[in-house]
Amino acid sequence: MPFPRSSGVLLHPTCLPSHYGIGDLGASAYQFVDFLEAADQQIWQILPLGPTGHGNSPYMCYSAMAGNPLLISPDVLLEEGLLTPSDLESVPDFPWDFVNFEWVIQWKMPLLLKAADRFQETASIEQRQAFDTFCASRVYWLSDYALFMALKGVHQGASWHQWDKAIANRDPAALEHWHSKLRHEIYQQQFLQYEFFRQWSRLKDYANEVGIQIMGDIPIYVAHDSADVWAFPELFHLDPETGEAALMAGVPPDYFSETGQLWGNPIYRWETMKKTGFEWWLERFKSILDLVDLVRIDHFRGFAAYWAVPEGETTAVNGEWREAPGKEFFQVLQHELGRLPIIAEDLGVITPDVEELRDQFNFPGMKVLHFAFGSGTDNPFLPFNYDRNAIVYTGTHDNDTTQGWFQQLSDWERGRLMDYLGCTTGAGIHWDLIRLAMGSVANQAIFPLQDLMGLGSDARMNFPGVATGNWGWRYRPDMMTQEICDRLRHLTHLYGRAMHNRPRHPQPEPREETPDAPT
Repeated sequence: MPFPRSSGVLLHPTCLPSHYGIGDLGASAYQFVDFLEAADQQIWQILPLGPTGHGNSPYMCYSAMAGNPLLISPDVLLEEGLLTPSDLESVPDFPWDFVNFEWVIQWKMPLLLKAADRFQETASIEQRQAFDTFCASRVYWLSDYALFMALKGVHQGASWHQWDKAIANRDPAALEHWHSKLRHEIYQQQFLQYEFFRQWSRLKDYANEVGIQIMGDIPIYVAHDSADVWAFPELFHLDPETGEAALMAGVPPDYFSETGQLWGNPIYRWETMKKTGFEWWLERFKSILDLVDLVRIDHFRGFAAYWAVPEGETTAVNGEWREAPGKEFFQVLQHELGRLPIIAEDLGVITPDVEELRDQFNFPGMKVLHFAFGSGTDNPFLPFNYDRNAIVYTGTHDNDTTQGWFQQLSDWERGRLMDYLGCTTGAGIHWDLIRLAMGSVANQAIFPLQDLMGLGSDARMNFPGVATGNWGWRYRPDMMTQEICDRLRHLTHLYGRAMHNRPRHPQPEPREETPDAPT
């Protein structure tokens, strides 16, 4: 699909301010949309919205199609009568600058389950009908996911392949037994998905009303410990005896890593998927298109060829490239769902077959300014080498912040950057790179919120290859200033990225402000 000239901001909802230890879909999310509207932005980019598992990573979720219950707003549940003021009286003194996931889970999950029980007891006929309609519309994945999560509770969080063999292998008698035994827990999990999708849909509608589109993210692989692998084992390369991944995903050794990256996700059985008409993938796209307007495919190169590492390896060295049926898949996807607004994450070592697949379907690729100044004039990340059909970033969620990146540059690379800029505005290197991206020919320009705020490395979202300590950054309410909004809006208009005749939200009664964070 053609993408109009526009700009936007990258921010995952967990980063929003909230009294409850983690960003959610309450007032702060609407205030962030109001900020985007005031700054004349057209895109809000987020990370995957799934229920996080290992390392709290949104790229390692318990489901490729479910939503993260931790994003459900307790304040909205209070408005709906599913929580009472007394339920929220003893909120812990959560940190404001980062998410302590373990602490949040311990406090918030019992609260959400209490709301589920109250809904089951008090829901009106209309609410029950809406709940039943939701469950029926997600029948492809919701029943398996709800049982999977209920079973994880019974097994103290153990991975599905460590459960009793009968239920791990989905023996029909075992499935019937556990469905009956865990009926209440299954209902609770279904409710959490119903409430997440309801709150998210309301927020998305609010953004769409003023021309702001949500850009979501599909990780190419799913976690081994997920409802998807447990429910559809025939679609993955698994060891038939142990259930472990027989072939694991990763990338080979390169300039940045002598041993490559071993992710551990199970590799798809693409031939089996082809025989099913790529049904699971089609359902996955239908699911994400319920949540977002634009879809970024993470590790797009895996649709052309993928690196497969045998079971038992501890590094990615001893893998091999295998061809993937990307062309056939995207043809089926286009035939079944039409031409979709897909963005290809084509970073890293990209070969001609990947570029050919991307260009055959006219998917825009990605450009990152942090990668532009370490080599010569043929560097594809330098703005004068861009095609229009691209999205330019200062950095992504996997990069350092621009301020942190700049501080760690070599003298040669810093000098090359300053020479390229010619002059600076005095507003900080982060605004210089934002201006550089805004002025490029790339159709879209997107900036992490940390760069708009000029934050350093302590605000970094993720360190690739580091298993713990990521994904926790949050901003305080007072950090979103009018000066940032005004400067961003000015550059958006200056470089022709603002929407003409933009719809506007009517000016409502002042929304209750999120109280300032404690100092």
